[in-house]
Amino acid sequence: MRRFVFLVAAAVAAGSAFAQPSTPAISVDTLRDVDKTLSSDAFEGRKPTTPAEEKTTAYIVERFKAAGLQPGNHGSWFQQVPMVELDARNVSPLTFTGGKAPLALGYRDQMVIATYRVTPRVDIRNSDVVFVGYGIDAPEKGWNDYAGMDVKGKTVVILVNDPDWQTPGKDGLFDGKAMTYYGRWTYKFEEAARQGAAAAIIVHDTEPAAYPWAVVRSSWTGAQVELDEKGDHLDQSQATGWIQLDQAKALFASAGKDFAALSEAAKHKGFRAVPLGVKASVSFDNAVRRSMSKNVIGILPGTTKSDETVMYTAHWDHLGHCDPVNADGICNGALDNASGVAGLVALAEAQVKAGPAKRSMVFMSVTCEECGLLGSRYYAEHPVYPLAKMVGGVNMDVLNVIGPTRDFVVSGWGKSELDDLMRPLVEAQGRVMTPEPNPERGGYFRSDHFSFAKLGVPMFDGGSGEDLVDGGVAKGHAATLDYIANRYHKPQDEYDPNWNWAGAVQDLTLYFQFGRRLADDTSSWPNWYKTAEFRGIRDRSRAGQ
Repeated sequence: MRRFVFLVAAAVAAGSAFAQPSTPAISVDTLRDVDKTLSSDAFEGRKPTTPAEEKTTAYIVERFKAAGLQPGNHGSWFQQVPMVELDARNVSPLTFTGGKAPLALGYRDQMVIATYRVTPRVDIRNSDVVFVGYGIDAPEKGWNDYAGMDVKGKTVVILVNDPDWQTPGKDGLFDGKAMTYYGRWTYKFEEAARQGAAAAIIVHDTEPAAYPWAVVRSSWTGAQVELDEKGDHLDQSQATGWIQLDQAKALFASAGKDFAALSEAAKHKGFRAVPLGVKASVSFDNAVRRSMSKNVIGILPGTTKSDETVMYTAHWDHLGHCDPVNADGICNGALDNASGVAGLVALAEAQVKAGPAKRSMVFMSVTCEECGLLGSRYYAEHPVYPLAKMVGGVNMDVLNVIGPTRDFVVSGWGKSELDDLMRPLVEAQGRVMTPEPNPERGGYFRSDHFSFAKLGVPMFDGGSGEDLVDGGVAKGHAATLDYIANRYHKPQDEYDPNWNWAGAVQDLTLYFQFGRRLADDTSSWPNWYKTAEFRGIRDRSRAGQ
């Protein structure tokens, strides 16, 4: 879960006319019952590949059946998701030699390091170090930080976020303050691997990263989970990691370079990568454990365009057993994301009651969102229903249980043709649609809808804001902060019988209408705006390339 709002993804074409069926009542009883059950101690926090997974996925199948769905994977309710756990051990310092003074950065406090490769040992010795600015190759923007520089076998040092992250508004080449995918650390590691880098190291800076070093340290140490696929990810860099900002400055000083000046140069088109004249070395062992998890898939087949799909998703997993608080050591994940699964079941019930649409509706509860969107990523890369025929989708990651709101907040504002098409549905509820207040945090890229967006399917991401009908922004913001501080990823994220589900029903009604429009208006086929980073992928997919 990436923030305390209801996440949605969907697509529809402008000006389309169709008959919108009446919306069946969203069952609050279903929302309460599913959430209460999945977040009970009996489900042990729903950690993938533990005995709790079997209980969790069996219960979701039971509710899908009762809702009237059919098995969604060629007669099966499940899609098997192979995973591999990599646990770095005996990590050496990350050393830089050949400069004015040697540097040795300690694991956890000064640097973190890991690998996507399924290999028992990583050993990088005397790798030439190159500063590649923001590490971006964006042909549609005429930008290539790797131009003229061969980094095969070298260690690249990369700045976090986009070159124009300090530009107010969205006026910059990379959307200014609003982070694009090029600003995300995931993209930077992917591009470094495509360029053949032996190691890719991101410089952590709290403001552009939008989170402190403590988050990096906790996320990048301990066992890391990845999809277990053919080739063992040997096409990836040998090592990926982060270094503290002060350590990066010390590295550049040792190399006789001005970190501030080079960082400024990297913000401008025409920047060229700079060899630092030093060499990097690091090594560590990997403990490898392979396992299998499951996505749960149900379908309401379409009547005339059954090969075209609209997708609803919500991740079923959470953290399992965690650090105890007041002797409670189970992270139950009642909001994150038992509530989303409850919404998924309630929507399935409503859509079945409304009858089949022209296009098929697929309902999928995915595994391992908490370990990096792995369940949704696996489906997107191994789809049961081709992405070229996937119209759009709706992703639910934490429902609103604090009451109805006057606002509807859109993440990824201005990326696709969908913004103006959602607005009439929002306004019909007497609400106002607004951009997310902190687009620089890259929230759009942190939940399961992004796995589909990354492969070209336009996704609309939005949900309840903080302007509560009862209490206004002050009360809504206080509730958000309270959840983040006191319950998010903690044992206190537990079911509360006093929750106000009216806000969830308000949003679920929107998502019912939006999904039904996508499924019934077969003349529409959405796309990204021409400037969006995913437009080319969608165009090639639709063209069958």
